[in-house]
Amino acid sequence: MYQDRALTCRDCVEGFTFSAGEQAFYASKSLVNDPQRCPSCRAEAKRARSPEGPREFHAAVCGACGGQAVVPFAPRTDRPVYCSTCFDKVRAGTLEAPAAANA
Repeated sequence: MYQDRALTCRDCVEGFTFSAGEQAFYASKSLVNDPQRCPSCRAEAKRARSPEGPREFHAAVCGACGGQAVVPFAPRTDRPVYCSTCFDKVRAGTLEAPAAANA
């Protein structure tokens, strides 16, 4: 039904492809207008609109395996922090989360 289409970015004036998959996604979200920016200019515009600026990441020790975890929030001492592997296990219910310490 959809075919890849060549479009021109309104910011950098470079050509980019509006793929059939992207067109189907736009249609599923009831978006009727074609994108006006290429993916890199779209990402730059999104960053410019963000009031907080770039995300700040923090290093922490995983509460389950003891490995290093990098998280987008400041860890607290009263709640465990998990690496991505252990977090997925906790979410799936295959690893029991330790009880939070009372501070």
